[in-house]
Amino acid sequence: MSRKTHAVGDHVVLKAGLSRTATGARTCRIVGVLPADHGEAQYRVRLDNENFERRVVHSDIDADETAAPAARKTGTTAAGASKSGPWLKPSSIRIGK
Repeated sequence: MSRKTHAVGDHVVLKAGLSRTATGARTCRIVGVLPADHGEAQYRVRLDNENFERRVVHSDIDADETAAPAARKTGTTAAGASKSGPWLKPSSIRIGK
């Protein structure tokens, strides 16, 4: 009866509800893990099209939808990351007196 917990950086899909529509963007990235409230894990998440974070509990995450896209994303993300890197490289910054 162990439940999968998510880590920082994981992409998850939220369940459709009053504030989220079934057709709207429901994919978000976990930016923080919060202390459990009454035994249920809590996460701080950020949707791709928003500039603020939300607090969601584990029951707000759609496990069926999250499992399927995660397998496809890891394959494309790893390939895309190797082709292009960040535009700003910290090792190339020089600071003078």
